[in-house]
Amino acid sequence: MSKCAVILAGGEGKRMKMNKPKPLAEVLGEPMLKWVLNSVKRAGIDKICVVKGFGKEYIDEFVNTLDFPVETVFQAERLGTGHAVMQARDFLKENKGSVVILNGDAPFMDSDTILNSYNFHCGQNNCATVISAKVDDPAGYGRIVRNENGEVINIVEQKDADEKTASINEVNSGGFWFDTEKLLSVLGEIKSDNKAKEYYLPDALKLLLNKNEKIGAFTAQSSDTVLGANDPSQLKELEDIAVKKGYKC
Repeated sequence: MSKCAVILAGGEGKRMKMNKPKPLAEVLGEPMLKWVLNSVKRAGIDKICVVKGFGKEYIDEFVNTLDFPVETVFQAERLGTGHAVMQARDFLKENKGSVVILNGDAPFMDSDTILNSYNFHCGQNNCATVISAKVDDPAGYGRIVRNENGEVINIVEQKDADEKTASINEVNSGGFWFDTEKLLSVLGEIKSDNKAKEYYLPDALKLLLNKNEKIGAFTAQSSDTVLGANDPSQLKELEDIAVKKGYKC
């Protein structure tokens, strides 16, 4: 089955004290976005679309330095991850099969995790698969809610989590595999009726569940796959982890 990738890279780098998009902040001298793109390429995915937003000219400049082709689309307003993916509709229509959607500022989302989650996605005959991880401190992440049979029944954002849900330590990495056509069928149905007034991509899973489609979660071997950075100190932590564990871009 054919595969493609959509990388979300519209985040602002204000808290990083930089005037460029956050995914261009560097870990070991390379933009976080490059780490993600290299992992996607190593996973054998050649059709790639980057969703740019703030500082789109910097993303364009960066993409032109790559030695492999990458399409870009522009998200004029930052209205959430679901809204970002909506901007890539034409790309998705041209690339049927399966699509992996990843955050451009999660540098340790490695090719093995991408490939293994794809194999799980296909092997389970899922319509959608979220890449999850178990972490010691889940604060700030969307929680994976399962039923008593271990089946995924919801993904709840931190802002919308009650006390019981907030205690769950299995979290959404921000990475998903979707059957492309099934994703397109529900993308326009995502609503912004939440506390942040944003269009959440995980809501696509809820819509698919309501249509009795099969949804699953692949738990990454390393919790590092969920790690990102919002400020210089967190970026330094990523660098320290990369050095300690021998991660390479």
